[in-house]
Amino acid sequence: MVRRTKADAEATRHSLLDAAEHLFQERGVSRTSLNDIAITAGTTRGAIYWHFKDKADLFNAMMERVVLPLEETLNKVGKTPSTLSDPLQSLRDSIAYALHKTATDERTRRVFEIATLQVEYNDEMHAVRARRLQCRNDCMQQTAEVLKSAANQQRLTLAIPVQSAALGLHVMIDGLIQNWLLDPQAFDLRRCGRQVVDAFLSGLGFPIKAGKKPPVRHTTRAPTKASTPAPIE
Repeated sequence: MVRRTKADAEATRHSLLDAAEHLFQERGVSRTSLNDIAITAGTTRGAIYWHFKDKADLFNAMMERVVLPLEETLNKVGKTPSTLSDPLQSLRDSIAYALHKTATDERTRRVFEIATLQVEYNDEMHAVRARRLQCRNDCMQQTAEVLKSAANQQRLTLAIPVQSAALGLHVMIDGLIQNWLLDPQAFDLRRCGRQVVDAFLSGLGFPIKAGKKPPVRHTTRAPTKASTPAPIE
């Protein structure tokens, strides 16, 4: 009987999270009440408070059920970058995986859309804002560690400070995904993402290894002064 009770409670919890996902995506977080979620899940408001303190607690539980792809992959490569044989390639692979999962996994895409487009950070959602800031800071720190390790391994001096490089890479990927979520048919997230990431890393000074399709290089027989790039300050 005890085992069945635990199973029933877990099933109720998941049904509440499922209902919250779909309602948050459809209506937005602020316009979805806990009562709306309870009704959609076929249970009572009391059941919500049995499992969650408030809407922010429920929202964070929904997020934890699906770890966002970039957060997931950077957790793997960012903790011990010095042990990687090729930190830069590991970073590129991690970003490629994150873009692939976002583009192909329905639940991941739905939760990402809610987290980026459907939440308002008002007083009710203070805990959600705090969680997102912590995740952002962790991702940027892990990215910085990987970039620093890769630069040391290749004896490079990056074009800009490593913290600025980590911030730029994070903002670029985050903005790329948000724009794709607005219109998934507008461009190929995986292909475009790989291209802009490699262009960014090349701009930092990393020699990016060409894949099956080598990068386009603009060469002329008689370069002009206008073709010489200005130094990054």
